[in-house]
Amino acid sequence: MLQSLVNGILLGGLYAIIGIGMSLVFGIMRLTNLAHGDLMILATYTTLTIVTSVTGNLWIAVAATILVMVALGFLIQNFLVNRVLDKGSEPALLVTFGVSIFISNFLLKVFGADNKIIQNSLASKNVISTEHLSISAMYLFSFLVGIAVILSLHYIMQKTYFGRSIRATSCDRMAAELNGVNTKRTFSYAMMVAMVTAAIAGVLVGSTFVFYPSSGTQYLIIAFGVVVIGGMGSLVGTLVGGIVLGVAQLMGGHIFGSAYQMLSGYIVLLLILAIRPNGLLSVGARK
Repeated sequence: MLQSLVNGILLGGLYAIIGIGMSLVFGIMRLTNLAHGDLMILATYTTLTIVTSVTGNLWIAVAATILVMVALGFLIQNFLVNRVLDKGSEPALLVTFGVSIFISNFLLKVFGADNKIIQNSLASKNVISTEHLSISAMYLFSFLVGIAVILSLHYIMQKTYFGRSIRATSCDRMAAELNGVNTKRTFSYAMMVAMVTAAIAGVLVGSTFVFYPSSGTQYLIIAFGVVVIGGMGSLVGTLVGGIVLGVAQLMGGHIFGSAYQMLSGYIVLLLILAIRPNGLLSVGARK
């Protein structure tokens, strides 16, 4: 049970970074990005391609992938989403759905349906390995990266002009525009930041688990669970939601069997929604 609890907490850090981009976009634009999971898997395949075909250095591949995803995020937001945001939430939602379908079919066409994984030195190592407890180096690294990304975003949002302009836009778009904030440009920048987190999440997921062109839907559902548990738009809530979902899944798997991991996690999600419909940290998200 101790092993499942520790692994659930560490897995929660990975879940948090999977969901943080979706939470950020929703908190700023009130848009549920249905392409989030597929964009993350696109980053995974991009990293794998750069590592195997261009350079064998994973760090260089990650840096290149982040640049590619930032550029793609700007193009999607500036030339697709921003053009329909003023027409209501439904057209923008459909745009992200279309992007999701396009990416998953593009990946299937280019890479085929076989599973893949990003080879790395941490995957086969344990930080702690005893009779009663074993901590994977990859799980621990993912958890620490998740904490670092969320703390960095929290600092940016609270302490910089860029972050204040984003918060002003999310609170009152018209008032922000009256104070000289270009809200559509701010939305594009916010999407670019979300793509940075999606790229990092994609690399961590691809280095920890096997993935397919269709894996985006799986991680979209996980991202939904994380941000709904923590409170849509709350950065700290995303971390809490990730840990709650990760612990619920692995503890449920320990008690009821591995086949019930996902079911256990989403039973906990339903219970939390019954008690706190807006999420655990919904008050912080509204502020």
